Amino acid sequence: MNEDQLEQLCLEWFRDNSWDVLYGPDIAPDSDNPERKDYREVILKHYLQESLEKINLHLPFNAIEQAIALVLKPESLDLITNNRAFHRLLLEGVPVEYRKDDETIHDRAFLIDFENIANNRFLAVNQFTIQGTKRPRRLDVVCFINGLPIAVLELKSPEDENVDIWDAFNQLQTYKDEISDLFVFNEALVVSDGYNARIGALTANKERFSPWRAVKNEDDKPLLEWQLETLVRGFFDREMLLDYIRFFVLFENDGGAIIKKIAGYHQFHAVREAVKATIIAAQDPKGVAEKRAKYGDEVVPGSKKAGVVWHTQGSGKSISMCCYAGKLLQQPEMNNPTLLVVTDRNDLDGQLFQTFSNAHELFKQTPVQANDRDELRQLLSERESGGIIFTTVQKFSPFEDEGAHPILNGRHNIVVISDEAHRSQYGHKGRFIKVKNQTAGGHPTLKDGVCFGPPARLFW
Repeated sequence: MNEDQLEQLCLEWFRDNSWDVLYGPDIAPDSDNPERKDYREVILKHYLQESLEKINLHLPFNAIEQAIALVLKPESLDLITNNRAFHRLLLEGVPVEYRKDDETIHDRAFLIDFENIANNRFLAVNQFTIQGTKRPRRLDVVCFINGLPIAVLELKSPEDENVDIWDAFNQLQTYKDEISDLFVFNEALVVSDGYNARIGALTANKERFSPWRAVKNEDDKPLLEWQLETLVRGFFDREMLLDYIRFFVLFENDGGAIIKKIAGYHQFHAVREAVKATIIAAQDPKGVAEKRAKYGDEVVPGSKKAGVVWHTQGSGKSISMCCYAGKLLQQPEMNNPTLLVVTDRNDLDGQLFQTFSNAHELFKQTPVQANDRDELRQLLSERESGGIIFTTVQKFSPFEDEGAHPILNGRHNIVVISDEAHRSQYGHKGRFIKVKNQTAGGHPTLKDGVCFGPPARLFW
């Protein structure tokens, strides 16, 4: 099989996922049905306009035009800075204003409808040509959502022994230099020779490009001939892709440089399962509409125990925890929960707090850190909703004159995320946080290590 045949097969997998597929030259600027004015443009403006009008029915046409203009206006000369700014617009909407009844209305135009898949247009285009700084560049497959190029697939021939997926990786690095405007909108990069396929973020090096081994969930790992097929059928499933863009993309500042990180398939499916388990564990048993998936034992509705997520060292536990927090905070069933992140050492508390602070855009709020027992009690007792609080398990010890630890908050939606605290959880101090879990509102627990409920997902 040569590269062209692999490309056509790849497009068939996109069609199976209910994507539209077009041949790049058929919609090129000099074609009979152009979707761009010239080869320097990287978005499909007509698609974007139609989608914005469909998603934002309440906005007048001039507000839609404003939104498109802002999307196309770079914030900086730096690619990753612009990519971060675009991702923020993707999640939060584009700020617009318009006049109505002699009043200026401030609103937002949303680029993607994350709640209703049918309101979005998914399009895969092969042989998509863009004029670069040195010469025209023709990309193998570009994936558009509502006219925005959110992913690029660079393919190499399975039968050519002289090239491999890292030649495709190097090609993408060249594209980032010569047609950087395309990557302002990018959420994922894929390199493949069919047999092998890897996915990575915009700033990722080779070591950070990883396989995508599952389709619908962690147990759905078909033994397919082509890794690329598993990746396309899994990652580019429309519902899961929107969920991925919304909750599984992080930006961090590292020594002044912006680093973009995306979750791996194991983190993605584990977090989705853990969130579902948490919602069920927090429910009134009478209100449960469905059982949890078959990973481990079933979560008992209303049990206040969501389960365990185990990670091997280096498998991205911190990213999983951030994505879990970001997704859980936005679940309407949880009614704006408070998250309590517990470790058993000050250094772990500080490290994890910094990781969450770097990812604050995902949470739409800034985490806080309790410095002592008094501050922890104040943070928990005074908070009526929301918030991410960091503490060590030792701060749950009662004061010397207390016979028992007081109940700090009676809300039902305080969720405890315990990171490597199992060494203390089963000792004297763990007794007090356990009491808190039971009396302060049924706090479902996602725990890395041993045991606050059945496993949500096991990593070995």
